[in-house]
Order: sequence, then structure tokens, then C-alpha cells
Amino acid sequence: MHAIRHNARNNIIMTGGRFQKSWILCCQQKVSSKELSRFPCRGNRQKGENMEKTVKMTVAQAIVKFLDNQYVSMDGVETKFVEGFFTIFGHGIAVGLGEALDSDPGQLRVMQGRNEQGMCHAAIAFAKQNNRRRIIPCASSVGPGAANMVVACATATVNNIPLLVFPADSFASRQPDPVLQQLEQSSSLAVTTNDAFRPVCKYWDRITRPEMIMTALINAMRVLTDPAETGACCIGLCQDVEGESYDFPEYFFKKRVHRITRPAAVEEELEDVAEILAGAEKPLLIVGGGVRYSEAGETVEKFCEEFGIPFGESQAGKSACKSSHPYCLGGIGVTGTYASNIIAKDADVVLAVGSRMSDFTTSSKHLFRNPEVKFVSINNCRFHAYKMDAVKAVGDAKVTIEALAEKLRARNYKSAYKNEIVEAKKVWDEEMARLAGIEYTGDDFEPIIKARDPRTVPEFVKLTNGKITQTAALAAIRRVIDEEATIITAGGSLPSCMQRMWTTDKRGGYHAEYGYSCMGYEVAATLGVKFAEPDNEVYCVVGDSSFQMLHSEIMTIMQEQKKVNILIFDNCGFGCINNLEMNHGIGSLATEFRYTDGKKPTGDLIPVDYAKIGEGYGLKTYTCRTIAELEAALEDAKKQDIACLFDLKVIPKTMTDGYESWWDVGIAMTSTKESVRKAAEGVLEGRREARKY
Repeated sequence: MHAIRHNARNNIIMTGGRFQKSWILCCQQKVSSKELSRFPCRGNRQKGENMEKTVKMTVAQAIVKFLDNQYVSMDGVETKFVEGFFTIFGHGIAVGLGEALDSDPGQLRVMQGRNEQGMCHAAIAFAKQNNRRRIIPCASSVGPGAANMVVACATATVNNIPLLVFPADSFASRQPDPVLQQLEQSSSLAVTTNDAFRPVCKYWDRITRPEMIMTALINAMRVLTDPAETGACCIGLCQDVEGESYDFPEYFFKKRVHRITRPAAVEEELEDVAEILAGAEKPLLIVGGGVRYSEAGETVEKFCEEFGIPFGESQAGKSACKSSHPYCLGGIGVTGTYASNIIAKDADVVLAVGSRMSDFTTSSKHLFRNPEVKFVSINNCRFHAYKMDAVKAVGDAKVTIEALAEKLRARNYKSAYKNEIVEAKKVWDEEMARLAGIEYTGDDFEPIIKARDPRTVPEFVKLTNGKITQTAALAAIRRVIDEEATIITAGGSLPSCMQRMWTTDKRGGYHAEYGYSCMGYEVAATLGVKFAEPDNEVYCVVGDSSFQMLHSEIMTIMQEQKKVNILIFDNCGFGCINNLEMNHGIGSLATEFRYTDGKKPTGDLIPVDYAKIGEGYGLKTYTCRTIAELEAALEDAKKQDIACLFDLKVIPKTMTDGYESWWDVGIAMTSTKESVRKAAEGVLEGRREARKY
């Protein structure tokens, strides 16, 4: 055998006896083309030899060309997988990846982010709204730019959303170390900022040689297109390697179609699930995000209708099925409706479909009170299928539900519910009407949430002249905006209210990031969703605290000339966390926006004019202090062709409260405050009642 290898300058070195000697001879004197053809060099394919044609390009150029040729196929529909690049150019990528995108981006569009976390949030929202069949990779410079993407990668991984990031890295050669923005760790020179991506990504790699990019990109595609294992993928690009040239085989850049398949659960597992469900009198189905991404909403609806099974929705699963379906009970768990939670309490079998079964879905494993309750699950991820010690069927939600239906049909199964579902929904409908009608009545006004600083409500009304209640505002938004509009929510109290109160029959019309509950997601997400649905109206509801955390992508929204609608609920604070601490006996500490007294922020409330912030960026803005003003603003915004921002002055403590639910939190078990000790006793009681695993 005779080895052939490339040296650092891409020359070919052939070693081994006659060939080495002949190669030297060839270099020292003129030889004929016939003689030269004896050497299997680049471009000289010999009959029967496995030699490929190559193309010389930089690592960054190879990344762009490869990504431009990736496609996915599901149910026979082929889709271009990569839309373009979000990037914030710094010295780590400007002259490497930047050159590649400038010279030949192919069909990929290039978008300029303003904050690395924000642009990644936009990419996550884009992928989510496309049911994970299209992505926008994100690239950053080394150091702080890279670190800014870590939170977004965690958000993507927790929510099982494909996100591909390319953070620049230090030099592979280490010759100029330490380079600008390089993190140095004395225990290992191999450690860089990008090692922080390891625990939050489903795939991680660092490119220290040009040829490594080939297996790295192929493995990233493996993860990104796998419904069971998708999440964030990080490929760190050493700055010197990023610009190095290599002779890549042409076949590396061929069109690749990654098939997203629908694996059905095996027969034995289906039988296990069917046997348990067939014995249920009062079963309950939980619609998780897997139903949405499998596009199994209609299948689930038919299944529930045929067998008389009501269903509740997780945050990720909401809008996979139609809100108007007679068996839909709405959100379930800590932020669930009365209808879902009261039915869940008595359920004897719980069928979780495509759900992670988080604490908010299970009410910290406290929701299901029937002592004989059994859990079964359908999930394409075996890890999640094992949750709650469930009897599992591992497979795609749609085909597995269809197969399960055949088995129940053969058993002539029907649940034993009588009027319980109708009665629970009736009670909730009445509560919805009450919530929608809550109005400020003056000095005697009593908000929903009782635990509060007595100064807050009257002070807020006097300071802002705001008379809007949060529940009435959400009801008004639902009445006015189009049925086909998409609405976005994430951290704070708004997802709680939205999961309970929002209704839509548009599949995918409710877009919540609540797996990581990442405040600051909402504004950037409007851009990602608008990219996915350019012809639809897109709205986000965002708390003032979440808006303050991250709204940088407003500039990108204006740059891309996208008409989106940002509704800011200004209640002068972190409302839901203020509720959490005060409901557990703690004072109102650092959760309202108050001036400091030198030790704690306990002074007067601090007013903010969010409309002026929007005006500064060039948005059409509205300040709304009453429901009538809000409705008029929403109607006027429909006529606009630029992004709109609504500054809603929302009275604190007017969000929804819990319905038949409980949430386990890490409260102090020793305290000088009687109120805290009493709350701790309640937590301990809940823990005793909850399932242990």
C-alpha cells in the first residue's frame, strides 16, 4: 500500500518505495503526460480507482455551500432546510465566514442580528413555526458574542427545536494566543468559551482541521433532522482554520434529502398501552408538543371523539388541536383551566402524547389524585416516554395514535364519562366570561391576586392613569384580531393567562416558549414567526420586564421591513414572581420597579413610556389606558404596513390565579417570619400528596 496525504499547503506527498522515488523524479525533470498518468494525483481518476473530483475552498465557503444543498422530506413533501444565516460579524467571523457569505451565499439570505441571543430566538421561532422543517443557522464572533448564544441553545434543546450555531473560537495553532476576547483557563489550554455550549447542545464540535467540517456538518444534520433527538447543535470555528483552504470532494456538496419519518410503535408496546386504556373508565389525554410537530392534531381529535376521551393541552401542545373541539378542556396543570384540572383529578388513566410531562403539566406530579391512576405515553423519544413511570409506546404521534385506535376499536372501547366533560367546560366558560368582564371600578377595586403591597394598585393608577385589567385585555385582543393570526408568549404571568384564556382553531396559531420560560424571547420571536408566515398577522404579548430584558431585534424587524405587532403589558414589575414570593409569605422584594431607598428598591414606582422607545425605532405606536383605546388601536394597526408597538398600562395583580393546581417550589424551611413558616407547611403537605417519581 502507498499512502497519500496532504501537507499544510495542500501539496500531495506520496510515500512508499517506487512511487516516492518516481514522484521525486517527476518533480526534477520533465515527464510525458503518459508517464504522469501513472500517479493517482488529484483530478487524474484511474479506471477502477476510487478517486474523487475535488474543489478547493475555505472551510467557511464549504459550510455555506453544504448548507445551501440540504433538504428535508416528510410525507412526500420536500422542503429546503436552510433559509439563510443570522449573524453579528465580529473579528472572529467577519473575514472568514463573512467572506464566504459575501462572495457566494448561493440561495441563502443573510440577516443582521443585533444581539446574539435575540437572533437565535428569532431562528428558534422560525424553526418552531415551520414544524422543525426549516432552520436559520446563527453565527457569532469569539468570546462574548459566542457566550450570548448559550441561553438560546438551552432554549432550543429544552423545547426540542433545531438550532445550528457557529461561534468563532480561538486559534487552533495557538500561535497568537491569547487572542482578543479569548478565555484562558490555566488548567487546560484546550478550554475556550465555547465549551459552555456542551451541556446545552445535543451535538457539539470544534473544528481544528479543515477536513473535520465534513463529518461535523453531517452529524449536525443527523441531529437537527431527528424528531426524537433534535435541539441545538454547536460547531465552533477556530479562527485560523475557518479561512484555511482544503480540497473538498465534490460529492460532499451534493443535494442531500434528510427523510423525517414516522416510525410506528412496535406491536408489543401498542398492545400494552391498548390493554391499559381499554380498562379505563375516565381516561384523559394530554396533548404535548409532539402532536404539533407530528401534525397529528386532527388525528388526536378524531381519536378522542370516537372513544369519548377528553384532552388537556400543554403549553407546547396548545393549538395542535382546535380549541372549539367538544373534547378540548384547554390548558392543563399549574397554568391550566378549571375544566382540565378537575377532570385530571379523577382520571384513572392518563395518556400523554408527545409531552415532556414537566412540572407545570403535572402540577409537580400532584394533579392526578385518583389513587389507582395509571400512566401511558406515546412519544418518539424513549427518554420522555419513560416519564411518570408510564407504560410506553415509542413512535410517531400520528401513526401510533392511528394504530392504537384500531386496537381500541377491536375491543369496542368507549369511556364511561356521562356529563362530567360538558359540566366542567360549562363552569370554565362561565369563568372565562367573568375574567373578560373584570373592570377597574375606582378606589374600591379589588384585583384577582390578593397578596400585594397595598400601595401598588392605587399608586399605579394615579401614576399611569391605566385602567386596563390583564384578563380583560387578553379577551379584547382575542375578539379584535384575525382568527388566522398567530400569537406569541413566553416568560412571566402572560403565558399562565394565555394557556388558560386563549382560544384558536388555527393549528399552530398559539406559539409559546415555556419549556425554558425564557424572558426576552417574545420580540425576537415575532420576526422568526413572520419569516415563517409572511402573509399572516403576527402578535406577541410581552410583559414590561421581559421587554426590558431583550428587545434588540426591533431594529432587525425594521431592517427586514416586517409588519409585526408587539403588545407590551406594563404593570411596573415582575408580576408573576411578585405573586410567587408574596403568596409564600415573603415581602414585595425587588420584583416591582421602584426607586431604591439605599438598601432595597422599596420607594415609589418608576414609570416608563414604552411607546417612545418604539417611536425611536420608527414603529407605529399606541398608548392604551382603557379597553376601548386598546380595541381602537388594534383595529387601526390592521391598516398599517409597518411594525406596531402597543404600550398597555395594565393594573398590577389582575392576572389569573390557579385552578385546582399546586406548584412545588424551594421555600425556606426555617424563617423568622410566621407567614413563611405557614407557607412552608403548605409546601410540605403538597410534597407528601404528590407522586414521588
